[in-house]
Amino acid sequence: MDFSLEVFSIVLFFGACLAGFVGSLTGLGGGVIVIPLLTLVFGVDIRYAVGAALVTSIATSSGAAAAYIKERITNVRIGMFLEIATTIGAVVGAIIAIYLDKAYLAILLGIVLIFSAIRSIRKKDDTYDFSAPGDKLGVALKLNGSYPAKGRGEVRYNVHNVIGGFSLMTVAGVLSGLLGIGSGALKVLAMDTAMKIPFKVSTTTSNFMVGVTAAASAVIYFQRGYIDPGLAMPIVVGVLLGAFFGSKILPKANVRKLRLLFSIVILFLAISLIYNGLTDKM
Repeated sequence: MDFSLEVFSIVLFFGACLAGFVGSLTGLGGGVIVIPLLTLVFGVDIRYAVGAALVTSIATSSGAAAAYIKERITNVRIGMFLEIATTIGAVVGAIIAIYLDKAYLAILLGIVLIFSAIRSIRKKDDTYDFSAPGDKLGVALKLNGSYPAKGRGEVRYNVHNVIGGFSLMTVAGVLSGLLGIGSGALKVLAMDTAMKIPFKVSTTTSNFMVGVTAAASAVIYFQRGYIDPGLAMPIVVGVLLGAFFGSKILPKANVRKLRLLFSIVILFLAISLIYNGLTDKM
């Protein structure tokens, strides 16, 4: 599809605003919107789209993380602990991306995310007692915490299955390095499902982590020449603007509606990944 430079810049800016807004609300990172926008609409090479998406994820994280920490929703200790796993995984994923056929991985990840989205829609927060006794390792590492909830005061929660969550975060980091999606989808699902952390805490902590994971991968992509400043930098402005507005809405948002938004975006991401994977193999 052919676009003039002006139309390209305008569409890219508004797409980036949407990416930042959705990324900050769901904890997925802006790459969820940016990669399909660049590859499907503008026909940009997937590797350059991944490079731009990594820069976008860093911007999303930077734009939203500070606001969420100020609101006392983000669990910084959990984020810093799990970043050890995601950063190692991201570097490994970016390195092996040279040798692995990413089309098959994209298709497989898309299928997994579809099932994850369906499960997320069906799950209800009010069926689980987050204050139930958690993992002893979580107590030892002081990962348990609380967050302010409108009309409910301070909501306390205990972390479960720390080892399982750490393992899933390593996988999330590898996928981030391979696909450039920020791996926010798997991060949120790991914290929400495996570690039994409230959804708002999962999304905000994921936002806090996404930037560091993406930065680890971005170094490798930059060395290979897959990050084009002319393509990536206009996106950053829109992403930061969208992330700012998203961070203002999330503390007051309904968890059920957030889950629905999360699942819709996950389905969108899954379909685009499968489409790109099948297209690459044709």
